[in-house]
Amino acid sequence: MTDIVRIETNQRMSRVVKAAGLVFIGGQTANERTPDVKAQTTQVLDKIDGFLEKAGIDKTRLVSAQVWLSDIARDFAGMNEVWDAWVPAGCAPTRATVQSQLAAPDLLVEISVTALG
Repeated sequence: MTDIVRIETNQRMSRVVKAAGLVFIGGQTANERTPDVKAQTTQVLDKIDGFLEKAGIDKTRLVSAQVWLSDIARDFAGMNEVWDAWVPAGCAPTRATVQSQLAAPDLLVEISVTALG
């Protein structure tokens, strides 16, 4: 049986779970919610970088990403501009991007990723 390692766990959720050779990082949102989607995306990806580091890996190990935007027509290009600069060349994961009502009206983007541990 494979060990399961949980990082930053509380009663509701873990920020990171390592299991079966995979690292799962739950949906991340910006802490500062007043900026535009580019700034919020930068904050989210910085948080993901930090969680990947806590798991002992980096973004070259990403295999999958899910992106939720509150307004895909308005924010898709801006989010992609930041995303494209963040993903290492040749290391793009599979990705789905959808429009969704997020947990608060001032949240513009939420991202969850899975990586090989």
